[in-house]
Amino acid sequence: MKIPIIVYHTLKFTGSRNKNDKCMFLLYIEANSVSNSKGQKTKASEDGCKHGTLMEFSLKDLYAIQEIQSEENLFKLIVSSLCPVIFGHELVKAGLALALFGGSQKYADDKNRIPVRGDPHVLVVGDPGLGKSQMLQAVCSVAPRGVYVCGNTTTTSGLTVTLSKDSSSGDFALEAGALVLGDQGICGIDEFDKMGNQHQALLEAMEQQCISLAKAGVVCSLPARTSIIAAANPVGGHYNKAKTVSENLKMGSALLSRFDLVFILLDTPNEDHDHLLSEHVIAIRAGKQRAVSSATVARMNSQDSNTSILEVVSDKPLSERLKVVPGETIDPIPHQLLRKYIGYARQYVSPRLSTEAAQILQDFYLELRKQSQRLNSSPITTRQLESLIRLTEARARLELREEATKEDAEDIVEIMKYSMLGTYSDEFGNLDFERSQHGSGMSNRSTAKRFISTLNNIAERTYNNLFQFHQLRQIAKELNIQVADFENFIGSLNDQGYLLKKGPKIYQLQTM
Repeated sequence: MKIPIIVYHTLKFTGSRNKNDKCMFLLYIEANSVSNSKGQKTKASEDGCKHGTLMEFSLKDLYAIQEIQSEENLFKLIVSSLCPVIFGHELVKAGLALALFGGSQKYADDKNRIPVRGDPHVLVVGDPGLGKSQMLQAVCSVAPRGVYVCGNTTTTSGLTVTLSKDSSSGDFALEAGALVLGDQGICGIDEFDKMGNQHQALLEAMEQQCISLAKAGVVCSLPARTSIIAAANPVGGHYNKAKTVSENLKMGSALLSRFDLVFILLDTPNEDHDHLLSEHVIAIRAGKQRAVSSATVARMNSQDSNTSILEVVSDKPLSERLKVVPGETIDPIPHQLLRKYIGYARQYVSPRLSTEAAQILQDFYLELRKQSQRLNSSPITTRQLESLIRLTEARARLELREEATKEDAEDIVEIMKYSMLGTYSDEFGNLDFERSQHGSGMSNRSTAKRFISTLNNIAERTYNNLFQFHQLRQIAKELNIQVADFENFIGSLNDQGYLLKKGPKIYQLQTM
């Protein structure tokens, strides 16, 4: 709803001439009418339209959008157009493209208007030099509303909201951070592993999609309905497959479980892949445009070493469809036009699941639950099911369809399996479902639980929850706990919050 306003610029003399504010002018806004939209049910909200991403489309734009929609393999075209300078990574680009379109905005209760998150979050973890930052910048540039920040130069206030006080009037004002500025859009966070304590500020924004503030007598809640696309490098420079995602990034499970997709990118030596990659980089530097699409011809050669692993969980129909076959040329969509297409889809398309698609997602979710209970692995919660629904709706919205079909659900199941493959496989390439899917917990959780349970019993018996390092080593020896590096074992418990380091070789038990 647009409110007609009359704006007056006035200069008010306050009786003082301060050198800091003698050039400052107060802006007065007088509105004819003001209405509170909270709790009201409008037609736009019923249709699932995004209020903050309203765009104007000319007749030329509509004809271009119609032409893009009529493409035979539209998903492949959009994935190839997202970041054509990056070689390969088709399924990773597919997940990023789905995050751009997002799912439908719903409400759990029509009376109280409780929103349900429809924006997926994606985390890309991998070795340096694989193009994570370039893909992240491409996503933020093609989004109708995109905010790009770097984790090592970002504070908690810069991410959420800052409460500042005006020096002349003494009034408090709210200054929006990156998550609030990216409302109903994309917020790209690079160097996600170097943020430090700022991770805790993302917990509320990623699930409730709002930021609550209570400072200096100001209590408010600001909307932050944004999809977070994060890129992170593992601790130590290279990803260690003997550890979980949580151990490689030193992040808690509460944050990692909020990501719908977690992709692991590894720099594995391969002669054919390295040859094609070098040709691709040389062609890009030489300014050859056609080499961008032709260089992605033999992406399958780079995954020959992982073929046996991939065949365990998927027959790879989507990954084969997304690859460029020999002799095929693809003309990428310009980012300006692709931005218009994404804005149109987010504004006017609100897909719903068909019965067949819902059945496929339900069967896959129940199978995950069954495996987690049988193998005593990491718990599979309804968050995984909600992630599947969001991504399936985004897959249908990508083609401007109002209903998500069976094929959409099958594509999302394959992308989810590919994401789970990186978090479940160990250093030998074997699938280990006792490892955490989202990186929560440790590689061997039963050992950690037994060790912490023994520490709890000792702390309750002695009324002392402080332990020396040699005491911890002695307790582990009595329990016959065999670990490769005991210091890393204690450090992992420290990262997860079970043991707090109080001083040199002194740890405090936090679960007493």
